[in-house]
Amino acid sequence: MPLKFLNYIAAMLGFGLLLFFFFGSIKFHSAISSIPPLEPNSAKSASGSSWGGLGIEKDPFFDLLGAFRKWDSKVGCARFREKHKGWHVNGSSLQDADGVVDCEAMRMAHVSVLVKGWTWVPDNLDNIYSCRCGLSCLWTKSGVLADKPDAMLYETTRPPIQRHKGDPLRVYMDLEAGRKRSGMEDLFISYHANDDVQSTYAGGLFHNNRNYHVSAKKNNETLVYWSSSRCLAHRNQLAKKLLSLLSHHSFGKCLNNVGGMDMALELYPECTNHANSMTNWWDHLHCAMSHYKFVLAIENTVTESYVTEKLFYALDAGAVPIYFGAPNVWDFVPPNSIIDGSKFSSLEELASYVKDLANDPVAYSEYHAWRRCGVLEKEGGMQEHYKACLVTIFRIAWSYSCACSTSPWL
Repeated sequence: MPLKFLNYIAAMLGFGLLLFFFFGSIKFHSAISSIPPLEPNSAKSASGSSWGGLGIEKDPFFDLLGAFRKWDSKVGCARFREKHKGWHVNGSSLQDADGVVDCEAMRMAHVSVLVKGWTWVPDNLDNIYSCRCGLSCLWTKSGVLADKPDAMLYETTRPPIQRHKGDPLRVYMDLEAGRKRSGMEDLFISYHANDDVQSTYAGGLFHNNRNYHVSAKKNNETLVYWSSSRCLAHRNQLAKKLLSLLSHHSFGKCLNNVGGMDMALELYPECTNHANSMTNWWDHLHCAMSHYKFVLAIENTVTESYVTEKLFYALDAGAVPIYFGAPNVWDFVPPNSIIDGSKFSSLEELASYVKDLANDPVAYSEYHAWRRCGVLEKEGGMQEHYKACLVTIFRIAWSYSCACSTSPWL
């Protein structure tokens, strides 16, 4: 199959997942939070606010909007923008979100992608879209609507061993930590910049049945939300040690302390979707998270660029993630957006920082400032990646232009 056609499909796939940016921005609420990055191995910077607010005077708070007003009066966006005007990420962790597309080289007017088998890709993405360079693009799970697809996307099933002349391209997606090509695909999608098309793991917003209400009131008696039902020994051990130092609610199977996995609606009845309907615990996960100042997020596997929904769900919900995972996590999140647990010399030091932060509305509000102040809109060519952080949904990039280029899979 011509190389140009492969590039058209790569662009199409990039576009399809880039649509997640748009839908995520519709549902993304105004209470999304952040936390200042720490200098490596610096306990002092870990326990003090950039603006001197942390530890000066205890002021327990539960009203997030009231905390914002205090930050506005004492700090303000102008100072925050000035502080972060030179901020940038390590470009090697991310593919170029804009890409270089030679529209004059395009020879196609329409591209269709058929999603095969069960996949994390949500049903509500199915539609026909206007793409770059005047292309119309069909993305569907229906073999009736795409009876002659240009590409077929596989995730939980393997592509066909052989592709004959005239058959659609085989696209395989694996977003797990040990990402592996199937060996039978023409295009490979995963979370790493070295893959054909890059997409992060954060697709949680696209569950139609979930409640994405974000509470403006924060629990000041119980600081940390934790939910895990895959009880890995190393993660349980870390969580148990840290949570023993902090007031917390654990809603999953692992270390549960609330009386069961379905207790969130008992505590937060406003998180139900429909008064008379049965819901699963994950349907109100985001809403429940939003009542807490902090969410503990520990990856299953610590590896480069593997930043999963565990972190993005917390940002979605307007809570501050306490994160243990990818060493290059700052390449995937905005400035002042998380607490990187690896930067503390001990869990005791981390717990002390969290407690102080919970009692300082000005310092805590600064972790929301990156989004409230719009500092991310001033970063030029990487702007699309920062917008992806704002909506915390799939960070996607076109890895190949529509014009001819070298192709590692031919």
